[in-house]
Amino acid sequence: MRLPLQLFPPLFLLLSALGQAQAAVPAPPQIAATGHLLMDFHSGEVLAENNADKRLEPASLTKIMTAYTVFKELEEGNITLNDQVLVSKKAWKTPGSRMFIEVGKRVSVDDLIHGMIISSGNDACVALAEHIAGSEASFAALMNKHALELGMENSHFTNSTGLPDPNLYTTPEDILKVTRAIIKEFPQFYPLYSIKEYSYNGIKQKNRNLLLWRDASVDGVKTGHTEAAGYCLVTSAKRDNMRLMSVVMGTASDEARAKESQTLLNFGFRFFQTHRLFNAGQPLKELRVWKGDSDHLNLGLEEDLYITIPRGSYDKLVARIRIENNILAPVSQGQVLGRVIVEHDGETIKEAPLVALHDVREGGIIHNLIDQVLMVFH
Repeated sequence: MRLPLQLFPPLFLLLSALGQAQAAVPAPPQIAATGHLLMDFHSGEVLAENNADKRLEPASLTKIMTAYTVFKELEEGNITLNDQVLVSKKAWKTPGSRMFIEVGKRVSVDDLIHGMIISSGNDACVALAEHIAGSEASFAALMNKHALELGMENSHFTNSTGLPDPNLYTTPEDILKVTRAIIKEFPQFYPLYSIKEYSYNGIKQKNRNLLLWRDASVDGVKTGHTEAAGYCLVTSAKRDNMRLMSVVMGTASDEARAKESQTLLNFGFRFFQTHRLFNAGQPLKELRVWKGDSDHLNLGLEEDLYITIPRGSYDKLVARIRIENNILAPVSQGQVLGRVIVEHDGETIKEAPLVALHDVREGGIIHNLIDQVLMVFH
């Protein structure tokens, strides 16, 4: 049995957007790409897409997954930034873009990460893969493991570089999943994606993401190109407190991928706004708990709750809660006891689990007998 929906008190709502005139949201722009996707980083709301779940060749967008795998190894303490990596002949000979490391010499993991992200160095990717997993094939298995953990069900990686392979593929939706994970999980490394140039071995190379020079709000992420994949670009930009992520795959040129990405970002920032409605751990409801060492339990969210809506339509939001009836102790922190439901203009746009913010242990015998009687009348 569930309680009726209840309206949250106005105290919980952030009213910063009230008073703005609502802008009519036009149809998303037509994008000259095989596949594209525009998403809000915080809410995960999709604002524009075409072929978002279509398997496509990623080219060097693969290196986003490579970087995520390297960052996970650093997080787990399996490698360090100061590790000195011996450059193999295979890494040195890897074709395509490179950071110009030399066979038989040692290069730090830190330098290789810079070369992978800024210079898009295939040689750096292979050197990192071999250092971490012994071989690029074994490293690709790690990439696929992490991809599944991130819910990238339509992706498969066979190498660390993105060089053409018939069994290498991802989708616009999947590549934004790992991009979002990097920004969220590794904020200490994400600023590397905004660096415009990098010098190694006396050779200076520019980041190929043209939007880093054209739009001050853009701070990443990665370009890619092969003849089969076309020109690809994953972009992330932050204006005020709103961050958008976009991907275009299979455009016609370097200029085209920048232009189409800019079009998507401008559309999203112009017509939408993202709000954080509730903070993680914020008490949203106090419940009566039966047969516990405490009669009261605070409920809240485990993660911040964000929504993305058309600009100027904040007054059309309603937040409600649905709670289980007769909560009995013991209750464990994090236990799901209800739902937060957010409606916009009468339509449900977001749901999140409402959880116990603290433990409530089972009460004593006498207290429980009293509560047993009270529950009948309640």
